[in-house]
Amino acid sequence: MRLNLVVKHLLAAGTLLAGTWSAADAETLNGALARAYRNNQSLNIARTQLRATDENVPQAKSGLRPFVSGVGTLTGQQSYTASGDGIADDHTRANSAGFGIQLNQTLFDGFQTPNNVRSAEAQVKAAQQNLANTEQNTLTDTVSAYMNVLRDRQIATLRRQNLAFLEEQVRASQARFDVGEGTRTDVAQAESQRALATALLNSALSQVASSEATYFQIIGDAPRDLAPGKSLGGSILPVSVGQAANVSQREHPAILATLYAVDAAAYQVKSQEGQALPQLSLQAQVQNQYQLQDSTNTGPTGRPSVPSDLPGVRRTPDVLTSNELSATVTAQLTIPIYQGGLVASQVRQAKETLGQRQIEVDQTRDQVRAAVTTAWAAREAARANVTGYDAQVRAARLALNGVIEERNVGQRTTLDVLNAQADVITAQILLVGAQRDEVVTSYTLASAVGRLSADRLKLKAPIYDANEHYKAVKNKWSGRRTPDGR
Repeated sequence: MRLNLVVKHLLAAGTLLAGTWSAADAETLNGALARAYRNNQSLNIARTQLRATDENVPQAKSGLRPFVSGVGTLTGQQSYTASGDGIADDHTRANSAGFGIQLNQTLFDGFQTPNNVRSAEAQVKAAQQNLANTEQNTLTDTVSAYMNVLRDRQIATLRRQNLAFLEEQVRASQARFDVGEGTRTDVAQAESQRALATALLNSALSQVASSEATYFQIIGDAPRDLAPGKSLGGSILPVSVGQAANVSQREHPAILATLYAVDAAAYQVKSQEGQALPQLSLQAQVQNQYQLQDSTNTGPTGRPSVPSDLPGVRRTPDVLTSNELSATVTAQLTIPIYQGGLVASQVRQAKETLGQRQIEVDQTRDQVRAAVTTAWAAREAARANVTGYDAQVRAARLALNGVIEERNVGQRTTLDVLNAQADVITAQILLVGAQRDEVVTSYTLASAVGRLSADRLKLKAPIYDANEHYKAVKNKWSGRRTPDGR
């Protein structure tokens, strides 16, 4: 009677694990996704990289903007001339100081700046799509980490309950042996299974710790009680594998990123070709120059003498000062003729890079198409496995009940009960794994299609606007502080 109560408790616990949770404070999958969207370090790094890429646009625009600089000069000069034959020595000192403002303005650079700007804008769009792809990968990793913790905790609970069942089997076998109804073999078989169950429980607990560590790394918080996850559906997932493949070719951010990279490379070819065109620039400068010069003639003795123009007689210093204010405007036209083959090589190199980017588009399309097909097949298999393993669990439970009853009347052995119990545990673990796979593969399929985003999932988190920072900096002319004040 006591053994039957243990079995009923085990089967009821298995039903609870496969069913719904009622804990009011249980963590939900959407809540974990929202926290990962806010806190994940890889995702925040990608956002920072995008903001750094945004700065390429104002940097490219600076090519046709004026460069203004202050110019200051300070010059000191002394000279001493010694003469013979009683002619006076000459000692001259000259100092000058000047300051001014210089402006350099490129008027035409062979269309390099416009093409550089277009290339930088394409790079920004590519980086935005790369961020969207990183977001997809992060959300997929979050779902996997969440469901892994949930699965491994359920497996550990099943292992713990299995150990409790086997403990009861050992006690029951020993009791029957003590009264002469069983054999030492029955006791040894039960003890062997109990030892194995203990080892498997320890392994399951170790796997739980590993999964919880991964959860913390991805989401940023330790996992609490986790509510069962639900598969995606509705408008996010296409209704057929063909439709999924077609949608992915249009919407997947990895493909869109490579297409924008092609545009950026094409504009770089034009920019390199612009180096062979004429260049026109303008330079303007306003300068104020102050000069001071004095000269002294000294006789042979080197001693002061009265003012005189006679040879060999010292003359009092002559001091000359001047202040000059000048403005200069210069226009310069440069027509490249030959640059040592540098420009020609850079053009050829840019064209090869463009070819590489075009091949990468085809490669990414093939990768996405393969990912969609694989994810679709995995999702269908997981769905079928849930149905199959659920039926297996129900059948294994009925078989276990029957074997126990038959053993109680002497028609079955303890080994038969242990084998039937092992079948139940195996079926329950397979069912838990299939339920995990059904949820994870639905999100993996959404990611492969290109539709896994915080906006589509309606997560309770502020949605990061990839264009906000770009709009704030693309036309900035000055200012060293970032838009957030740093």
